[in-house]
Amino acid sequence: MSDEDDDAPAVSLGEQTPVEGAPLARVTSRLTWPKEKSEIDRLEGDSVIRTPDGPRELSTVLGAIDETYFQRHQEFERHVRDVVGTGPIPTADE
Repeated sequence: MSDEDDDAPAVSLGEQTPVEGAPLARVTSRLTWPKEKSEIDRLEGDSVIRTPDGPRELSTVLGAIDETYFQRHQEFERHVRDVVGTGPIPTADE
């Protein structure tokens, strides 16, 4: 293999489309588990996450969740997705 071709990307990535908010997985990866809902709100409540209805503040989503304690991040993400839904995320232009 030649080192001359290392400057070009191996796969063409195309144009970047801006999306508002952070992926839920990025927010949950910053936390250690288990965790209380109030502690998640204190640490990450002001984070804006991506949802099918557009960006939403995590604190608002937490207010709609009845569970107060999460053993694992998968459990937490399931509860969040129950509130915000799943589906395509709109781009910042839409």
